[in-house]
This record gives sequence, structure tokens and C-alpha cells, in this order.
Amino acid sequence: MAKRILITGHRGYIGSVMVPYFLRAGYEVQGADTGFFERCLLGPGGGEVAGHGVDLRDGLTARDLEGTDAVIHLAALSNDPIGNLNKHWTREINGEASVRLALLAREAGVSRFLFSSSCIMYGAAGGGETEVDENSPLDPRTQYARSKVEAEHALRPLASATFSPVYMRNGTIYGLSPRMRFDTVLNSLAGSAVARGSVRVFSDGKPWRPVVHVEDVCAAFHAALEAPREAVHNEAFNVGAAEVNVQIGTLARHVAEASGAALELLAQADADQRSYRTSFAKIARHLPGFRLQWSPCAGAQRLVREFRALGLSMGQFDDARFTRLRWLRKLLEEGALGEDLRWQANRQCSARGERAEAEEVMA
Repeated sequence: MAKRILITGHRGYIGSVMVPYFLRAGYEVQGADTGFFERCLLGPGGGEVAGHGVDLRDGLTARDLEGTDAVIHLAALSNDPIGNLNKHWTREINGEASVRLALLAREAGVSRFLFSSSCIMYGAAGGGETEVDENSPLDPRTQYARSKVEAEHALRPLASATFSPVYMRNGTIYGLSPRMRFDTVLNSLAGSAVARGSVRVFSDGKPWRPVVHVEDVCAAFHAALEAPREAVHNEAFNVGAAEVNVQIGTLARHVAEASGAALELLAQADADQRSYRTSFAKIARHLPGFRLQWSPCAGAQRLVREFRALGLSMGQFDDARFTRLRWLRKLLEEGALGEDLRWQANRQCSARGERAEAEEVMA
């Protein structure tokens, strides 16, 4: 369907995998990213494409989007700790900026708008006893989860005969990326196993989560781009398949078995106990071409192999660059970002210069 696409957040964790995925698939790809995480590189990769270095709260116009067939909107403040740090930032960037971008896309004649949403909006719905689907009541427990719910609700009325928003509700994403994150559950477990030699679980291990490999997320977005309009128009999809529903303790055992690391169940009282299992029947019906490639067990084994091949050290695993909240706090403390979470004068150029030097050293 769409051959010219714009990917927002193309210098982030998912975007750094998704850009090369769509380039290999024959798409013309442009990016838009404010650059918060462009220096957060682990190993080679993260190559650039033509794009806009902008803050999506005010940095694009409809003219910038003319000639674009579809927008894949990944850019967001991407987890609960950041949402709790400053609720206004999350509401403004994840919600208001998403609606602004969709309005610009519709004005420019973009036909499809894929919004990267999240299964986190189900909260504790079902408690892990029953599967939740796209029609289940939403139970957002954090500002990040609420921002995704609010954005979906605000985007729905924008759908028209020529503009199709689609809501891709990802599970907890894992997998190696040039711009790595160790603040998602399976990445953290596998990283700890390789770097520390132990697999630490801070809950009792019983909560259920849907965990999906970043490459499978790319494939799902690809399927949604190529699908007939009537299959996806203004629809929400849980992204995954039945086998990605897994308890945290089972994930930890997969990692321990793959790595030989010791398993530690710490069961801290303040650990996240949200629990939900997700139905993926709808995506299977509407996007029959989408097939999951990585089960949690196989994905855990792959991560351990990849981290070992990189020689992942404790210093890298604990580096602020790979934990979103710590990195943003660092940029704020350095004065690179202001109180409105925007780049300060001359700071962004300095940050990009440091990134270029780092890439030259790795090359």
C-alpha cells in the first residue's frame, strides 16, 4: 500500500530497528525525532535516514508531510517512571502532540496513520485470570497508560473517508536495538544474566504480561500498512500472538536456563503487580499475513546470545543511556533540556557533536 512513510521517533529504541526494516522492504523512509536518545547507542547500527530534527509539539507543518503515504507514530515518553516524573510532559507529548500530528497528516493527504499504543492501558483488567481483548474495559493505572488511552480517544473522531488511524497496542517490547533499553522486563532480565551473572525478579513472579520482540512489532506495523483499508480503518489491535502471554517468573526461568545464571526471586512489596493476559484473535483475523517469529523462550535465548556476542559489561548494563528515566534526568541536570523538556540553546548541537564523535570511535 504505502511506499513513502514517515516514522516519528526514528532515533529511539523501536525506531532504530524499524527504519532498516522498512528500508529492506523497499519503502522510502523519512524520520522525525527531537533527538533525546540519539546518543544512546550500544554497539554498531542506528544509521540515519533523511528526516526532521524537530519537537513534534510544534516542529512540523502539513507541508512537511505532503507526498507521504503513511505516518508511523512511535515518538513518545515511553514508560511509567517518566510519566510519573512530570505528568504534564507526558500529557503534552504523548497526547496533544499526537493529535496535532494526526491533524497535520490528514490536512496533507496522508491516508494511513499508525499510532504506537500499548497494552499497558489494560492495567489489571482480568487480573491475569481471563484474557482481555480490544473491547475490554480499559484500566490505566499510570500517566503513561492514561496518555495512550486519551490519545486513542482523541484520534478516533479524526477518521474520515480518506484518513485511517490505526491503533497498534504493543505488549512489552524486548529485543536488541542499536539504541538499547534495559528498562523493559525481558531486556532487563537477560541483560542482568549476562552482565551480572544473576537473574533478578523483584515481584513474586506471578504477574502476567504479553511480551513481544521488536522485530515482530515491525512486522505487525508492516502488515497494517499493507492491509486493505476496510481491515484496519479506525481499529485497535493487540500486537502479538497467544504464546507471548507469560508470567514474569516464567520469563526469568527462560533467561536463567538460557544463560546458566542464578535466579533470584526477591518479591519486594512495592514491585509492580499489574497482571493481564491479552487476546490476539483480532489481529489474526484482520491481518492474516502477520505471523509471530519469536516466542518468549526463543527470544530470551536470542537475547542472551546477542548480549554475550557484544560482551555486555556491568558498566554498559548500568549505563544511564539505556534507562529512559535516568537519561532524561541526566539531560535535565546538565541543562541540556529545560523545564519544558525542550532543548536549550546550543545544547542540542553540542549533544549531536558528542554523538558523532562516539560513532567515529566505534567505527
